[in-house]
Amino acid sequence: MADRVQREHTIRTARLMLRRMTAEDALRVYEIQSNWNVARMLRRALFPPSLDDIRRWLTPHEGEWVSGTAYRFAVVLGDRLVGCADVDEISHASGELGYWLDEGFWGRGIASEAAEAVLRFAVTTVGLKRLSSGHAIDNPASGRILTKLGFSPTGETKLWSRSRREEIIQIQYELR
Repeated sequence: MADRVQREHTIRTARLMLRRMTAEDALRVYEIQSNWNVARMLRRALFPPSLDDIRRWLTPHEGEWVSGTAYRFAVVLGDRLVGCADVDEISHASGELGYWLDEGFWGRGIASEAAEAVLRFAVTTVGLKRLSSGHAIDNPASGRILTKLGFSPTGETKLWSRSRREEIIQIQYELR
């Protein structure tokens, strides 16, 4: 299984290419996450970010991929990186699905398309049996994506948001 996951690092959909996110993506990721409307929905992101913050976030990705603890895909439309879709926190056949996009690409079905591709990868290639996800209560669009993918809400929790520098309510979801 590990060898298969190592080889299968590019996913193609009708409109997108999803490839491993690498350190070379730092500048573009920095541009996207420098937008408050994007960053405020990412509870683990710093705002405002620095290019060094982004590089520190990207640096361990290769090791996570090799160890099988996270698979982070750059979402590419045409020849432009427009976001990220990933499965991380992988342990005991479960993981957490996440995604984010450049605000200029919201509302076009790109997040749904990318998240669905990573969901399929997580289940069929990685072999995960359980996936969780969540979104800030003030981000209902993300909830619509998750329910469209077959996730069910399981409750709410309070979590610290690094970007907002305050506690937020997150709606949690699960897919079995």
